[in-house]
Amino acid sequence: MIEQTKIRGFSQLETDEKRKIIAQACFNNQHEADYFNEFTLNDKALQETFEQFSENTLTNHHLPFGVIPNVRIDDRIYHVPAVIEESSVIAAAAKAASFWFDRGGFKTIDERFVKNGQVYFSWNNTDKWLETNKNKLFSYLKNATSHLTESMEKRGGGITGFDIKKLTDNNLDAYKLTVYFNTADSMGANFINTVLEEIANALPLFAEQHNMNEPEIIMAILSNYTPENSVTLELSCPVEELTWNSTLPPKQFAEKFVKAMQIAQNDVSRAVTHNKGIMNGTDAVVLATGNDYRATEAAVHAFASEGGQYSSLSKAEISDGIFRMQLKLPMALGTVGGLTKIHPTASLALKMLNNPTAPELMKIAAAAGLANNFAAVAALVSTGIQHGHMKLHLNNILMSENATQEQRRLAKKWFANRTVSVQAVRAFLQNHNEMAQ
Repeated sequence: MIEQTKIRGFSQLETDEKRKIIAQACFNNQHEADYFNEFTLNDKALQETFEQFSENTLTNHHLPFGVIPNVRIDDRIYHVPAVIEESSVIAAAAKAASFWFDRGGFKTIDERFVKNGQVYFSWNNTDKWLETNKNKLFSYLKNATSHLTESMEKRGGGITGFDIKKLTDNNLDAYKLTVYFNTADSMGANFINTVLEEIANALPLFAEQHNMNEPEIIMAILSNYTPENSVTLELSCPVEELTWNSTLPPKQFAEKFVKAMQIAQNDVSRAVTHNKGIMNGTDAVVLATGNDYRATEAAVHAFASEGGQYSSLSKAEISDGIFRMQLKLPMALGTVGGLTKIHPTASLALKMLNNPTAPELMKIAAAAGLANNFAAVAALVSTGIQHGHMKLHLNNILMSENATQEQRRLAKKWFANRTVSVQAVRAFLQNHNEMAQ
């Protein structure tokens, strides 16, 4: 049994020392510990850059960097970088993108670019005064932060508005001051938080100037809930052009597809998995471009619950013989700042996309999500989700079973028209080994 003792002063140690300590504390053999070295870059300067992204770095965790080709958005063609570890996601998105490329591609229906953050504070006996003087407060706060917003304003961004609300639920007695921002091509988290903290510092000064009691600042922080920073995309074509596969005629396919979408809008059991399928594609682009996929996930799932019940992020309908499918995603992405330029493959991903603006990147990420969503629902209402997924998962099963190159070649041929499962692959490999003896 590995001895369990508290490690002290760990963050102050050099990387090699950290690896040795964790190897001794966590592994029973040196082979496992060797992976720390095997996945470390030979380029020391580049490795040091990677180690600065986070803390207590031991090594690098590699994920496949793939591409979804032929994504047509507003008649522009993109070959979209995607980072994901799950089989069939990129293949499904690529198939859907190719299918819709010939039917007009993805079209932008709506786009909005307003982010927000809050300062929460208590301020006794000021309700009536604030009700009539809130614009005076807003003007003061905007002037008090002008030295911080000047640079962003030159890029077309800055503070776009204010709102204030009294929070009284559950015996809470506090104000919520919301500040709205346009952060141009940056995700803007650091900018927003800096401005909000300056506003928190300015509030007591404002109170002093107006001979009022001092407010108690509780906290100042951006919100990852960004319903006004969103993009809506649409796919559409005549029903007779929905020749996705040969198992169903287009009209039957379209009608069944719409029913499946309606289920996702009304049943949380389906909606969660439905939206996960959307985020398979969107997160892959967000991660590839060095953006914050956790913030994106938080925003979209909160938005999916906006009506009081968790529901589908996408919808579909048939009207006047036209099939339409729409997806609205609220998210805050950036193409400058953060990891977008200092992470080598994130920088490469943005170059692949011809260095898009932040609004353009939002469309691209949403298109990847909508492509995956269409492909998944199309599979569900026709051949079933496992038919294609397990074919692509075959490689992973073969690797986990330590199959040889020859066995992999024969297995792919054998399972071309057969159902793939772990048990079936194991049986195939056992039979192959017996025949070889």
